[in-house]
Amino acid sequence: MASRAAGTYPPVPEPLAHPVVDTHTHLDICTGVRLPLGAGEPEPEVTPNEDEEFPSLDFFHDTAAEAGVRRIIQIGCDLPAARWTTELVASEYAAGRTWMLGGAALHPNEAPRLAERGLLDDALNEIEALVTSHDRMRVVGETGLDYFRTGEEGVAEQQRSFRAHIEIAKRTGRALQIHDREAHADVLRILKEEGAPEVTIFHCFSGDEEMARECATEGYYMSFAGNLTFKNADELRRAAAAAPLELLLTETDAPFLTPHRGKPGGPYLTAITARKLAEVRGMSEADLCSAVWANAQRAIGSWD
Repeated sequence: MASRAAGTYPPVPEPLAHPVVDTHTHLDICTGVRLPLGAGEPEPEVTPNEDEEFPSLDFFHDTAAEAGVRRIIQIGCDLPAARWTTELVASEYAAGRTWMLGGAALHPNEAPRLAERGLLDDALNEIEALVTSHDRMRVVGETGLDYFRTGEEGVAEQQRSFRAHIEIAKRTGRALQIHDREAHADVLRILKEEGAPEVTIFHCFSGDEEMARECATEGYYMSFAGNLTFKNADELRRAAAAAPLELLLTETDAPFLTPHRGKPGGPYLTAITARKLAEVRGMSEADLCSAVWANAQRAIGSWD
């Protein structure tokens, strides 16, 4: 992917007419932190380049506030990142900064890698312990299925891991945040078979209009990221227009899926997605942002 060094980040957009929430971001990757591994654990899929100088946490806090992105959910999607997320969320709250909540899970691509080492069951137990270790860990995610990067040999372990995460979310009363890449039918099927948690969110929604209507029928939230702005995303924009307003959320998946092709992203770029979402739905910026702000609090709870 593009360089994530400090000087490569796009400019901060004009502040929004009403604040919004970045419901899915990866500050561990954005800040280039190198995280310790447990015994036998695989290296993360994305590792920082030691020759680059990454922005600080304060950079992402301050630029988000400047753009009107007042709240974020930091997601740790492998064991090292999940541990780091839990510590960061607790320390930020202890320092009096209430902008951040957290989530932790095993990304679907992690499941076969851990299973190969005989570590998947222990990893799932640790994820449950982490998300219940602090009240500000509100999300089990991102979990789900990814048939783009993992071949047929990894499908069974991905599905087993996904089912386990669904149960963790229900047991702990946390929201479930789903990664779904080229696996729409199986994700929807497994949710029905297991019984979805009360709050289920499709992170970086990637389905079409028909899938948006099916998610709406089930009451699933649909969160849209920077790819909503891409030139070839007409089908995604139709889905965003069809989704009920009360089920819409905004996110970045930073540093990925930035509206600025070839550059990394940060939570502050949620502002660009929110403006595009308002345009797609024919709404004022203020009304759209007010709605997704309220949706995030209803789904996740208070940040205060």
